[in-house]
Amino acid sequence: MNLRRDVFQAIADPTRRAILLLVASQSLTAGAIASNFDTARPTVSKHLQILTECELLKQEQNGREIFYHINAKKMREVADFIEPFRQMWDDRFNKLETIMKAYKNQQHGTENKD
Repeated sequence: MNLRRDVFQAIADPTRRAILLLVASQSLTAGAIASNFDTARPTVSKHLQILTECELLKQEQNGREIFYHINAKKMREVADFIEPFRQMWDDRFNKLETIMKAYKNQQHGTENKD
């Protein structure tokens, strides 16, 4: 049974995020990925299965080896979903910075008048 997994549940796990970072720049085999972690290989295989089921990773057969690589299209969908939230927080932090600078300037102006 192939369950459709939620992308955000998949990337909630720090090990899976680390796997995505590993394969972001190059395709790797399960063994090469597992060698970067201090966990049992079946555990890493389960993480790879989850990432593949939610389509963040793609598998590519090369001879007897299976290589895992990022599914850029799916990662773009995730980034596109997150972008409005990032923009909202950037705007809020910029407004806060403006308020803090104005407050700091007001404080320095008050001190100079004494």
